[in-house]
Amino acid sequence: MPAAAFWQLIDQAAAAADHDAQEQLLVNALAGRTPEEIIGFELTLRQFIIEADDYGIMGAQKIIDGYVSDDPYLYFRCWLIGQGQAVFTAALQHPDSLATVVPGAYECDFESLLYVATKAYELQTGKAEDDTFPRGVALSQGLDYDFMAPPTTGADWEEEDLPKMLPKLWKKFR
Repeated sequence: MPAAAFWQLIDQAAAAADHDAQEQLLVNALAGRTPEEIIGFELTLRQFIIEADDYGIMGAQKIIDGYVSDDPYLYFRCWLIGQGQAVFTAALQHPDSLATVVPGAYECDFESLLYVATKAYELQTGKAEDDTFPRGVALSQGLDYDFMAPPTTGADWEEEDLPKMLPKLWKKFR
């Protein structure tokens, strides 16, 4: 799926009241598309999750939630994507821009975005999940955001670096 089509779907759903509604809007929108388009959504999602694996984004999540571990960091990146293209792009360039977007600590989790394509594919095809499903196809193409993910990009930091690195977020959450 081209990035423009992906972001159009995400941006339309971003206006939803909560993540459950946003998830349902995405599932419904994707379920009306071809299996290839649903797989394309998953591939594009994974590319953006991997792109967002940056020490600046990790630092933002550390300040907001007070800690960083694998699953919450992944769900934070899903939340970031779920905010839409403008927020995502701005955060990758300047993670401190999230200070004006983040509602509060522990509220930046959109784990269910990881399952949107699978649910839509199941609805569209009527099949039970197997290797032909979006996740299996993505993994077969090397798009792993987990154990076989590419290394985190950007400059690593120490906790004492965060106030200078992300001053707006630091001020808001510390």
